[in-house]
This record gives sequence, structure tokens and C-alpha cells, in this order.
Amino acid sequence: MCQTEISSLGKQIAERRKELNISQADLAEMSEVSLRTVNGIESGCTNPSVKVLFKILQVLGLVFTLKERVAHE
Repeated sequence: MCQTEISSLGKQIAERRKELNISQADLAEMSEVSLRTVNGIESGCTNPSVKVLFKILQVLGLVFTLKERVAHE
């Protein structure tokens, strides 16, 4: 089963990739991860390691930030 947080992250990655007019295959090659991994992340069904996530975000010009969780989240 896909997780909501992972699914949201995947959607953001897919949107940015499309904005930059990069195919999933090209993103996989540029970030040195498999196409299957990129597809899984974008579909929200793969739980990527931090290392893999950072590789992809770097190619897309995105950063990962942490914030304190609000009590109801």
C-alpha cells in the first residue's frame, strides 16, 4: 500500500520533472538511479533512501527541509 506522505513527495518530484521537461528515463540517468526507482517514487509506492532522494532532488534543483511536526499531523 502506498503512503500518503510518500505519494505527496512523489507528486512534487513528478511536477518538477515535468516543469523541466525531463523524462523519467533522463532523470534516472542523470541522478544515477534506476528508472524503476524513479517511477516508484513518483507513483508513491517506493520508500526511497535519503541518499537516493537527495540525488534526484539535486538534479531537479530542489532541497529537502525538515520542520517540527504540529500536534495534529
